[in-house]
Amino acid sequence: MTLFRHPEDRIPVLLFACVFALDLTVYFMASSWWLPILWFGIGIIPKGWISAWNHHHQHLNMFRHAPLNRLLELIFGFQTGVTSHTWFLHHVVGHHVNYLDQEKDESRWKRDDGSTMGEVEYSLTTTLTAYPRAWQVGLRYPKALRVFLVMGVLQLALLGVLFWHNWFNALFVFLLPMVTSLYVTAWATYFHHVGLETREHAEASYNILHRGYNLMTGNLGYHAAHHAKQALHWSKLPQLHAQMAKDIPAAHYRQPGIPFVWSGSEEKLELTDEQVEALAQARPART
Repeated sequence: MTLFRHPEDRIPVLLFACVFALDLTVYFMASSWWLPILWFGIGIIPKGWISAWNHHHQHLNMFRHAPLNRLLELIFGFQTGVTSHTWFLHHVVGHHVNYLDQEKDESRWKRDDGSTMGEVEYSLTTTLTAYPRAWQVGLRYPKALRVFLVMGVLQLALLGVLFWHNWFNALFVFLLPMVTSLYVTAWATYFHHVGLETREHAEASYNILHRGYNLMTGNLGYHAAHHAKQALHWSKLPQLHAQMAKDIPAAHYRQPGIPFVWSGSEEKLELTDEQVEALAQARPART
Protein backbone atom coordinates (compact mmCIF):
# COMPACT_ATOMS: atom_id res chain seq x y z
CA MET A 1 0.00 0.00 0.00
CA THR A 2 1.33 3.41 -0.96
CA LEU A 3 2.14 5.91 1.77
CA PHE A 4 0.33 8.67 -0.13
CA ARG A 5 -3.41 9.12 -0.43
CA HIS A 6 -2.89 10.47 -3.94
CA PRO A 7 0.19 9.72 -6.06
CA GLU A 8 0.20 13.31 -7.38
CA ASP A 9 1.49 14.41 -3.94
CA ARG A 10 4.77 12.48 -4.15
CA ILE A 11 6.79 15.01 -6.17
CA PRO A 12 5.55 18.06 -4.22
CA VAL A 13 6.44 16.40 -0.89
CA LEU A 14 9.88 15.53 -2.24
CA LEU A 15 10.39 19.18 -3.19
CA PHE A 16 9.26 20.40 0.25
CA ALA A 17 11.76 18.01 1.84
CA CYS A 18 14.53 19.28 -0.46
CA VAL A 19 13.81 22.90 0.49
CA PHE A 20 13.88 21.94 4.17
CA ALA A 21 17.17 20.11 3.64
CA LEU A 22 18.58 23.31 2.15
CA ASP A 23 17.27 25.23 5.18
CA LEU A 24 19.11 22.87 7.51
CA THR A 25 22.26 22.99 5.37
CA VAL A 26 22.36 26.80 5.50
CA TYR A 27 21.55 26.80 9.22
CA PHE A 28 24.29 24.34 10.20
CA MET A 29 26.95 25.23 7.62
CA ALA A 30 26.72 29.01 7.12
CA SER A 31 29.53 30.82 8.92
CA SER A 32 29.24 34.14 7.05
CA TRP A 33 26.59 36.61 8.25
CA TRP A 34 25.35 37.38 4.74
CA LEU A 35 24.49 33.82 3.66
CA PRO A 36 21.46 33.27 5.98
CA ILE A 37 20.18 36.72 5.00
CA LEU A 38 20.60 35.90 1.30
CA TRP A 39 18.82 32.58 1.79
CA PHE A 40 15.98 34.38 3.57
CA GLY A 41 15.52 36.68 0.56
CA ILE A 42 15.76 33.88 -2.00
CA GLY A 43 13.32 31.66 -0.16
CA ILE A 44 10.41 34.08 0.36
CA ILE A 45 8.57 33.41 -2.89
CA PRO A 46 9.09 29.60 -2.93
CA LYS A 47 7.93 29.37 0.69
CA GLY A 48 4.91 31.42 -0.26
CA TRP A 49 4.09 28.74 -2.81
CA ILE A 50 4.67 26.04 -0.19
CA SER A 51 2.08 27.82 1.95
CA ALA A 52 -0.51 26.95 -0.68
CA TRP A 53 0.44 23.27 -0.42
CA ASN A 54 0.26 23.40 3.38
CA HIS A 55 -3.28 24.71 2.83
CA HIS A 56 -4.07 21.75 0.56
CA HIS A 57 -2.64 19.33 3.10
CA GLN A 58 -4.89 20.73 5.84
CA HIS A 59 -7.91 20.05 3.64
CA LEU A 60 -6.80 16.54 2.68
CA ASN A 61 -3.76 15.04 4.41
CA MET A 62 -1.15 13.86 1.95
CA PHE A 63 -0.10 10.72 3.83
CA ARG A 64 -2.25 7.82 4.92
CA HIS A 65 -0.57 7.58 8.32
CA ALA A 66 -0.79 10.19 11.09
CA PRO A 67 2.90 10.17 12.15
CA LEU A 68 4.01 11.01 8.61
CA ASN A 69 1.43 13.79 8.40
CA ARG A 70 2.64 15.27 11.71
CA LEU A 71 6.26 15.14 10.47
CA LEU A 72 5.28 16.90 7.25
CA GLU A 73 3.42 19.51 9.29
CA LEU A 74 6.56 20.24 11.32
CA ILE A 75 8.37 20.94 8.07
CA PHE A 76 5.47 23.07 6.83
CA GLY A 77 5.50 24.94 10.14
CA PHE A 78 9.13 25.98 9.72
CA GLN A 79 8.59 26.94 6.09
CA THR A 80 5.25 28.76 6.28
CA GLY A 81 4.70 29.84 9.89
CA VAL A 82 1.48 27.80 10.01
CA THR A 83 1.77 24.86 12.41
CA SER A 84 -0.14 21.59 12.50
CA HIS A 85 -3.94 21.93 12.45
CA THR A 86 -3.82 25.75 12.50
CA TRP A 87 -5.26 26.01 9.01
CA PHE A 88 -7.59 23.10 9.64
CA LEU A 89 -9.22 25.03 12.49
CA HIS A 90 -8.91 28.56 11.10
CA HIS A 91 -9.55 27.74 7.46
CA VAL A 92 -11.16 24.34 6.84
CA VAL A 93 -13.80 24.36 9.60
CA GLY A 94 -13.65 28.14 10.00
CA HIS A 95 -13.30 30.23 6.85
CA HIS A 96 -14.85 27.66 4.50
CA VAL A 97 -17.93 27.43 6.68
CA ASN A 98 -18.31 31.18 7.16
CA TYR A 99 -16.74 32.91 4.14
CA LEU A 100 -20.12 33.99 2.76
CA ASP A 101 -20.88 35.77 6.04
CA GLN A 102 -18.49 38.64 6.80
CA GLU A 103 -19.64 38.85 10.39
CA LYS A 104 -18.38 35.32 11.06
CA ASP A 105 -15.62 34.69 8.49
CA GLU A 106 -12.26 33.93 10.14
CA SER A 107 -10.59 35.61 7.14
CA ARG A 108 -13.10 38.44 6.89
CA TRP A 109 -12.22 41.37 4.67
CA LYS A 110 -14.79 43.75 6.16
CA ARG A 111 -14.31 46.01 9.15
CA ASP A 112 -16.85 45.98 11.96
CA ASP A 113 -18.55 49.02 10.43
CA GLY A 114 -19.07 47.16 7.14
CA SER A 115 -16.40 48.97 5.12
CA THR A 116 -13.72 47.13 3.16
CA MET A 117 -10.22 46.73 4.59
CA GLY A 118 -7.16 47.69 2.56
CA GLU A 119 -4.50 45.14 1.62
CA VAL A 120 -2.07 45.95 4.42
CA GLU A 121 -4.76 46.25 7.08
CA TYR A 122 -6.29 42.92 6.08
CA SER A 123 -2.91 41.18 5.87
CA LEU A 124 -1.79 42.40 9.29
CA THR A 125 -5.16 41.65 10.89
CA THR A 126 -5.32 38.13 9.45
CA THR A 127 -1.69 37.43 10.40
CA LEU A 128 -2.09 38.63 13.99
CA THR A 129 -5.44 36.90 14.54
CA ALA A 130 -4.63 33.59 12.80
CA TYR A 131 -3.70 31.69 15.95
CA PRO A 132 -6.28 33.28 18.31
CA ARG A 133 -9.05 32.55 15.82
CA ALA A 134 -7.79 29.00 15.30
CA TRP A 135 -7.98 28.57 19.08
CA GLN A 136 -11.54 29.93 19.17
CA VAL A 137 -12.70 27.54 16.46
CA GLY A 138 -10.82 24.72 18.17
CA LEU A 139 -13.01 25.05 21.25
CA ARG A 140 -15.72 23.38 19.14
CA TYR A 141 -13.32 20.67 17.93
CA PRO A 142 -11.47 19.41 21.04
CA LYS A 143 -9.71 16.51 19.31
CA ALA A 144 -8.22 18.78 16.64
CA LEU A 145 -7.46 21.40 19.29
CA ARG A 146 -5.36 18.90 21.26
CA VAL A 147 -3.25 18.13 18.19
CA PHE A 148 -2.96 21.87 17.48
CA LEU A 149 -1.67 22.53 21.00
CA VAL A 150 0.70 19.55 21.29
CA MET A 151 2.24 20.14 17.87
CA GLY A 152 2.46 23.87 18.52
CA VAL A 153 4.42 23.28 21.73
CA LEU A 154 6.69 20.83 19.91
CA GLN A 155 7.27 23.34 17.09
CA LEU A 156 8.18 26.08 19.59
CA ALA A 157 10.49 23.72 21.49
CA LEU A 158 12.36 22.77 18.33
CA LEU A 159 12.62 26.42 17.32
CA GLY A 160 13.98 27.20 20.79
CA VAL A 161 16.67 24.54 20.40
CA LEU A 162 17.65 26.03 17.04
CA PHE A 163 17.97 29.48 18.63
CA TRP A 164 19.99 28.08 21.50
CA HIS A 165 22.41 26.46 19.05
CA ASN A 166 22.79 29.46 16.69
CA TRP A 167 20.42 32.36 17.22
CA PHE A 168 21.53 34.37 14.17
CA ASN A 169 21.08 31.56 11.67
CA ALA A 170 17.83 30.48 13.33
CA LEU A 171 16.50 34.02 13.01
CA PHE A 172 17.07 34.31 9.25
CA VAL A 173 16.65 30.69 8.20
CA PHE A 174 13.57 29.88 10.28
CA LEU A 175 11.83 32.54 12.38
CA LEU A 176 11.77 35.46 9.93
CA PRO A 177 10.69 33.23 7.01
CA MET A 178 7.92 31.80 9.21
CA VAL A 179 6.57 35.24 10.09
CA THR A 180 6.99 36.60 6.57
CA SER A 181 5.39 33.57 4.92
CA LEU A 182 2.37 33.85 7.18
CA TYR A 183 2.01 37.53 6.27
CA VAL A 184 2.47 36.82 2.54
CA THR A 185 -0.16 34.08 2.77
CA ALA A 186 -2.60 36.50 4.37
CA TRP A 187 -1.79 39.15 1.75
CA ALA A 188 -2.40 36.66 -1.08
CA THR A 189 -5.76 35.58 0.35
CA TYR A 190 -6.98 39.19 0.32
CA PHE A 191 -7.54 38.86 -3.41
CA HIS A 192 -9.54 35.61 -3.19
CA HIS A 193 -12.83 37.11 -2.01
CA VAL A 194 -12.55 40.84 -1.29
CA GLY A 195 -15.61 42.81 -2.35
CA LEU A 196 -17.69 39.78 -3.29
CA GLU A 197 -20.94 39.55 -1.36
CA THR A 198 -23.14 36.70 -2.53
CA ARG A 199 -24.65 33.41 -1.40
CA GLU A 200 -23.44 31.51 -4.47
CA HIS A 201 -20.10 29.64 -4.45
CA ALA A 202 -19.53 30.30 -8.15
CA GLU A 203 -19.76 34.06 -7.59
CA ALA A 204 -17.91 34.34 -4.25
CA SER A 205 -14.29 33.88 -5.39
CA TYR A 206 -11.83 35.31 -7.87
CA ASN A 207 -10.06 32.81 -10.09
CA ILE A 208 -6.61 32.68 -11.70
CA LEU A 209 -6.15 30.44 -14.74
CA HIS A 210 -2.42 31.06 -15.29
CA ARG A 211 -0.75 27.68 -15.77
CA GLY A 212 2.50 28.60 -14.04
CA TYR A 213 0.68 29.98 -11.00
CA ASN A 214 -1.48 26.87 -10.69
CA LEU A 215 1.51 24.59 -11.16
CA MET A 216 3.30 26.20 -8.23
CA THR A 217 0.26 26.52 -5.97
CA GLY A 218 -1.49 23.24 -6.67
CA ASN A 219 -4.33 24.76 -8.71
CA LEU A 220 -5.24 27.27 -6.01
CA GLY A 221 -6.32 29.62 -8.78
CA TYR A 222 -9.43 27.51 -9.33
CA HIS A 223 -10.75 29.05 -6.17
CA ALA A 224 -14.47 28.92 -6.81
CA ALA A 225 -14.18 25.19 -7.45
CA HIS A 226 -12.14 24.78 -4.28
CA HIS A 227 -14.85 26.45 -2.21
CA ALA A 228 -17.61 24.52 -3.93
CA LYS A 229 -16.00 21.22 -2.91
CA GLN A 230 -13.22 21.86 -0.41
CA ALA A 231 -12.36 18.20 0.20
CA LEU A 232 -11.63 17.61 -3.49
CA HIS A 233 -7.96 16.84 -4.19
CA TRP A 234 -6.07 19.74 -5.76
CA SER A 235 -5.35 17.75 -8.93
CA LYS A 236 -9.07 17.53 -9.74
CA LEU A 237 -9.93 21.23 -9.33
CA PRO A 238 -9.53 22.13 -13.07
CA GLN A 239 -12.17 19.56 -14.01
CA LEU A 240 -14.62 20.90 -11.44
CA HIS A 241 -13.90 24.46 -12.58
CA ALA A 242 -14.75 23.45 -16.14
CA GLN A 243 -18.12 22.20 -14.95
CA MET A 244 -18.76 25.41 -12.98
CA ALA A 245 -17.37 27.91 -15.50
CA LYS A 246 -20.72 28.75 -17.08
CA ASP A 247 -21.88 30.09 -13.70
CA ILE A 248 -18.72 32.10 -12.90
CA PRO A 249 -19.03 35.80 -13.86
CA ALA A 250 -16.55 36.95 -16.49
CA ALA A 251 -15.20 39.65 -14.15
CA HIS A 252 -14.20 37.02 -11.57
CA TYR A 253 -10.91 36.17 -13.29
CA ARG A 254 -7.67 37.85 -12.21
CA GLN A 255 -4.02 37.94 -13.14
CA PRO A 256 -1.53 36.07 -10.95
CA GLY A 257 0.85 37.76 -8.54
CA ILE A 258 4.63 38.04 -8.58
CA PRO A 259 6.54 36.61 -10.41
CA PHE A 260 3.98 35.29 -12.91
CA VAL A 261 2.44 38.70 -13.56
CA TRP A 262 5.77 39.86 -14.96
CA SER A 263 5.28 37.62 -17.98
CA GLY A 264 1.59 38.48 -18.30
CA SER A 265 -1.40 36.28 -17.71
CA GLU A 266 -1.98 33.32 -20.01
CA GLU A 267 -5.70 34.01 -19.81
CA LYS A 268 -7.72 37.17 -20.33
CA LEU A 269 -8.83 38.99 -17.23
CA GLU A 270 -12.38 38.87 -18.54
CA LEU A 271 -13.58 35.95 -20.61
CA THR A 272 -16.25 36.42 -23.24
CA ASP A 273 -19.52 34.57 -22.84
CA GLU A 274 -18.48 32.30 -25.71
CA GLN A 275 -15.18 31.45 -24.01
CA VAL A 276 -16.88 30.72 -20.70
CA GLU A 277 -19.43 28.49 -22.41
CA ALA A 278 -16.70 26.65 -24.33
CA LEU A 279 -14.74 26.07 -21.12
CA ALA A 280 -17.88 24.84 -19.36
CA GLN A 281 -18.57 22.32 -22.13
CA ALA A 282 -14.99 21.03 -22.26
CA ARG A 283 -14.80 17.36 -21.38
CA PRO A 284 -12.81 16.79 -18.15
CA ALA A 285 -9.54 14.92 -18.63
CA ARG A 286 -9.40 11.34 -17.38
CA THR A 287 -7.47 10.79 -14.15
